[in-house]
Amino acid sequence: MRVMSTSKKLKVEETVTSTSVHAAASSSNKRALEVDEVVETVTKVKKVHPFFTKKPSDPPSVLSNLKWTDPPLGPNKTCLHGVHLQPEPREKVAAFDLDGTLIKWEKGGVWSWWRTIVPKALKKAYEEGFGIVIVTNQAGLKNRAQREEWQKNLEKILGPVSDLPFHVYAATARDQYRKPMIGIWHAIEQAYGVPIDKTQSYYVGDAAGRASDFAGTDRKWAENVRIPFYTPEEYFLKAKPIKYALTGFHPSSLPSSPAKFLPSNTPLTPPPTNQPEIVLFVGYPCVGKTTTFKRHFQPHGYVHVNQDTLKSRDRCIKAVGVALDEGKSCVVDNTNRNAQTRAYYVDLAKSRGVPIRCFHFTASRELATHNNLYRAYNLPPSVASSEDPRDVLPLAAIGGFGKDFVEPEQEEGFDEIKRVNWIWEGTEEEKRYWMMWLQVDGK
Repeated sequence: MRVMSTSKKLKVEETVTSTSVHAAASSSNKRALEVDEVVETVTKVKKVHPFFTKKPSDPPSVLSNLKWTDPPLGPNKTCLHGVHLQPEPREKVAAFDLDGTLIKWEKGGVWSWWRTIVPKALKKAYEEGFGIVIVTNQAGLKNRAQREEWQKNLEKILGPVSDLPFHVYAATARDQYRKPMIGIWHAIEQAYGVPIDKTQSYYVGDAAGRASDFAGTDRKWAENVRIPFYTPEEYFLKAKPIKYALTGFHPSSLPSSPAKFLPSNTPLTPPPTNQPEIVLFVGYPCVGKTTTFKRHFQPHGYVHVNQDTLKSRDRCIKAVGVALDEGKSCVVDNTNRNAQTRAYYVDLAKSRGVPIRCFHFTASRELATHNNLYRAYNLPPSVASSEDPRDVLPLAAIGGFGKDFVEPEQEEGFDEIKRVNWIWEGTEEEKRYWMMWLQVDGK
């Protein structure tokens, strides 16, 4: 029942009387305005989706058929996966971001549809043969209670599409499932069980790199997956595309290098002699140091000394001494970030009367971070299935090197310093996965 003040009631009655007189004088068959209609002309009522205006006595509109995979997806069980009804295998997919694309926040922490046309558009896409998928980053869900509350709220807001089969994926951690990483896309392919036509599929999201956007991760995800991308305005409102700029590190920004090793007029490994040598690697983690050892030094019998394996510097120094005693050359494959750290090995070389060379890996922190995510989260499936899983290094470990790094100089006691430039080495399939936008934080 509507409640009106006396003054508003008088205004309504006056309007009704005026309208009735006008209607009587007119020969048209238009009916006189009813009181409810007049109230709408007097007081403008904000339009809100019916879900939020239902009375407590109304039956709840909830997705009773939304089932959540238990446990969640991934080695650390970080990706929530919900299945509504029984989505059949489809060869094309219409994927949508959630917050800012399908729904928006109202005052008081209440969700509503981004626009009232969204449910109809979702149903239309399904009727046109698309599999419907929701892909969302939800790193704010820190514990089980928060996840369960979020799931319940989602079931409520999606009530108006209760007849629509769909999948929903929510990345709750900063790992391979978080956009723009493509772990969720692999899960989508597995869920549908048929080859998906990427040229016919698409993704809609609001993090598109526009001036008003908080990020560009949705557009980056679509680029990584290689499917067309639309903003909510372009998709639902048929607006024209506007300018955008994607920020952050991408491998295409790397300068081309004339050669991997500089100077290039001296050998990587000297001719066999009776005198061993020490080779000291310097550089960020994840920039190819161990790979360089395996490809260029291991075949020549060099001993590999690594603190990740030996667990302490003292053990590394001891291992180098043992190798020299046996007449063997060795490579110290650590970050060796400053002159103080490198001096332990320079002094050892002097005391043993053997040469020591420095190989400085020049890759940047951004590239090291990128490679870290690539090898832990984004190897091609054909490669990942044949290799032991790698743990992602804490970002603090990479940042710490840059904070304390001092570029090596020959005056420290090195017989030679070679610069090792980053040049991609791998198959075309591996390069395609390496060339993606790889990030678990930032814009």
